[in-house]
Amino acid sequence: MTTLLDDKNDCFLADYHNPRHAEAIVSLLDNYARDPMGGGTALTDYVKENLVAELVKLPHAFSVLCFVADQPAGLANCFYGFSTFHCKPLINIHDITVHQDFRGRRLSQVMLSFVEEVARRQGCGKLTLEVLEGNKIALNAYAKFGFSHYRLDTNTGHALFMEKQL
Repeated sequence: MTTLLDDKNDCFLADYHNPRHAEAIVSLLDNYARDPMGGGTALTDYVKENLVAELVKLPHAFSVLCFVADQPAGLANCFYGFSTFHCKPLINIHDITVHQDFRGRRLSQVMLSFVEEVARRQGCGKLTLEVLEGNKIALNAYAKFGFSHYRLDTNTGHALFMEKQL
């Protein structure tokens, strides 16, 4: 499945066994991690050396890459999950990033459309993602695409993303 942006831009499913794709995944994710919206700290050497090899082991993982003029420009790392309330699979967009040199070209919308196409083909009931409340640009992009705060009842508020480091 390939979606052409134009004759010099391409968005596609990454092949974890392709060294160029693997390098692009690590490079784009490291660039994202260094950004304040990604935590402001580079990936560790361990992550850089092992990320793609670990993704290969996960049958529920896939990544979408966008290249502009043959340069890695965008990445979405996704994982299949399951919605018990819908009794259908879902896709969580765990990471989505556009390299700062390629922002303003609608690449996030292209990647989101690509992931939605994958989800529809797989019979998924929804897409999920997490975003920092201060990331206004991303929040606007996601709202433009149709994402909204998850809530079951207006009286109980919207869901919060939480974590416990191990």
